[in-house]
Amino acid sequence: TTERIAQQIAQMLGVSSTDIWDAGKIKPENITPYEVLILGSSTWGDGELQDDWYDGVKTLKKCDLTGKKIALFGCGDSESYSDTFCDAVGLLYNELKESGCLFVGNNVDPQEYTFSSSIAMIDGVFVGLPLDEMNESHKTADRLRHWLQVLQKQLL
Repeated sequence: TTERIAQQIAQMLGVSSTDIWDAGKIKPENITPYEVLILGSSTWGDGELQDDWYDGVKTLKKCDLTGKKIALFGCGDSESYSDTFCDAVGLLYNELKESGCLFVGNNVDPQEYTFSSSIAMIDGVFVGLPLDEMNESHKTADRLRHWLQVLQKQLL
């Protein structure tokens, strides 16, 4: 699901699919040339990062992220895992918040979502785009479109 969403984001932004990297396979030299990174993860189990991200986070922490703009998105299940909805987004945020990067696309209003708890929320907003392909796939296209419009304005 996350890979498919990443492909959609790339297509909507006019970015080549060769610029999409698997989190578990990234190397510092894959990160260095980019000014903007869009990172996505599914939330697994009881609010955990997708396994590939454990190596991915280690790699990102080896890189100089100072001044790089980072946007986060994640896939979760707001019905079956309402208490850990898109927690992977919050986990990525927490891992990178001291890196010197600048988060963008990090003001998503939770009012349009039904869930009980998420560590991806800070100061009343989501720190990235949460998506629920299990229960609300009919809302994904509009959510992506709106988020990318906001994101593009923030990147100007």
